[in-house]
Amino acid sequence: MTPKQLEHFRQLLEAQQQELLTSKAAAKDSTKPVTLDQASIGRLSRMDAMQGQAMAIEAQRRREIQLQRIHAALTRIQSDDYGLCVTCEEEIAVRRLETDPAATLCISCASRQEKR
Repeated sequence: MTPKQLEHFRQLLEAQQQELLTSKAAAKDSTKPVTLDQASIGRLSRMDAMQGQAMAIEAQRRREIQLQRIHAALTRIQSDDYGLCVTCEEEIAVRRLETDPAATLCISCASRQEKR
């Protein structure tokens, strides 16, 4: 991979990282526990609030996983391992990295992993 391509993917990853951190900060209140005061919130409204909270917690979990993947990809860029499959050590297609800059597997290894 050329230095220009590495820089491009580093910038993509850092932009995604910043977007996720901003989203994480904005959603902080969504994961707070729902109050039990049924006088101020009706039963159905409370159920809706609990469902919203559960969805916010799951979204937060997914953001954290993606942040970890991005951090690992940025670390691979620094160690000159970026763009290589972690399983077979072949180059990952640039088109695949354009779709998911944090990808760790080439398409062949990813396909084999899905079949398991």
